[in-house]
Amino acid sequence: LIEYMDVGNRNGWQPEAVLTSAEMIAVINKQWTLEPLKRKSATTAKRWKYTDGKGYLATIASISEPFCGDCNRLRVTANGIAYTCLFASQNSGLDLRDYLQANSCSGDLKEAIGKLWGNRSDRYSEQREQQLKSGSRKAPAEMALLGG
Repeated sequence: LIEYMDVGNRNGWQPEAVLTSAEMIAVINKQWTLEPLKRKSATTAKRWKYTDGKGYLATIASISEPFCGDCNRLRVTANGIAYTCLFASQNSGLDLRDYLQANSCSGDLKEAIGKLWGNRSDRYSEQREQQLKSGSRKAPAEMALLGG
């Protein structure tokens, strides 16, 4: 189960429309008892197991419980632009096409990606409320482009 996310301009996202992971789990837990499992580092989902032993449930709570601090995801669009965050602004990616040409050195690609990752400052999920209040958020890239 994934919280309603503000990924782009197409879905008309509004913070008050978010049903949080905790709210979802509370509703489900009334009918089927759940036991929380620890979220593994660098994963997006929190997991629960049904106490009757008949399955698992997972939620992604990027709105109510951001996990920017241990995110290790790099997204590359079909046209070769690398983004360090699903919530990136549309002009913040690194164009990898020059590094992917037949005459380019793979060391250059590795260095470019290392620099991109090492210099990342995106923590949008943790800074969302502040950016929304101040109006400082730049136009977001569309999730359809980033491949969420």
